[in-house]
This record gives sequence, structure tokens and C-alpha cells, in this order.
Amino acid sequence: MTLQARFTLLADYNQWMNAKVYEAAAQLDEAELTRDRGAFFGSILGTLNHILVADTIWLQRFAKHPRCHTLLQQVSELPSPAGLDQMLFDDLAELARQRSWMDRQIIDWVQALTDDDLELVLSYHNTKGVAAGKRFSSLMLHLFNHQTHHRGQVTTLLSQAGVDVGVTDLLALIPDEGDL
Repeated sequence: MTLQARFTLLADYNQWMNAKVYEAAAQLDEAELTRDRGAFFGSILGTLNHILVADTIWLQRFAKHPRCHTLLQQVSELPSPAGLDQMLFDDLAELARQRSWMDRQIIDWVQALTDDDLELVLSYHNTKGVAAGKRFSSLMLHLFNHQTHHRGQVTTLLSQAGVDVGVTDLLALIPDEGDL
């Protein structure tokens, strides 16, 4: 499996898990979604907003990759988040629509990349203005790992609220290839 194919798997997993998490979150009322549960970003809704904020920040950085400018143009045109805890959407349904759109952007972008594209070193500035230059594939891995980290928090918060997300393992999307 090529490196690009591995990232395609992660993009598919990201979309699958986000759909599951948002479906589970939709079972809760607004008070439960916004209740401060002591997580990094307070509530379930706050954490889901944070994931979208971080995705927007990273994809806008990735759009500076010579091969990604056109692929991520629509994301580049979004307003840049003001902070990692910004509430982009107070309504779960609106947040879910934007999440679904963003997941489609990620899938289309990843599918268009080549293994050579993934070898570039990307120069960028973090949210505090500190310059960095890191291998593009490593930054992409961070994007997907960050999503998984915070979705794990959300699944815990949902579980504590009495909502089961179900299977969350990447293994569920990895095809069988061996002899049975």
C-alpha cells in the first residue's frame, strides 16, 4: 500500500467516524451538548467545534503546498479561525453540515495527492507565529491523529451522557487481504 493510499484510508476513516459521532451527538438536547464536562474544550459541542477549527487551520496551511493550492481553494477562502476554542457554530446541525463538507474536501484533496507530493517540506507559522518546516506527510499524519485524539474525547463524553457511538476502530475499514 502506498503512502498516499494510507492517507486515503485515514481520510475515509475520518469521514466515517465523524458521521458516527455526529449521529450519536444528535441524540442529545442542546443543554447536554453544551454542558461543560471538564474536557479540554468544555463541552461536546465545544470539542466538535475545536476539531473543525483545527482542520481549517491545518488545511489553510496545507493550501500553501504548491500542489494543494487549487485542491484546497474553497477551504482557503473560509475565514481563518480566531482561536483554537472558537465556536464556529452554536447549532449541531449547522456544525454537522460544515463537518460533512470539510470531510469531502479532505477526501478529494488526499485522493489527488501523489507520494511525491507527500515528501515536500512545508514551511508555515503556528498560531503563535513561530516558524516551522516539516515534512508534509508528517503534518498530514498529525492532522488525522489530532482528529482521532479529540474524537476519542467526544466518544467518552457521549458515553458519559448515555450515548454509545459503537465501533470506533480503524480496523473496521481495513480490508481483509490474507488467507482465512
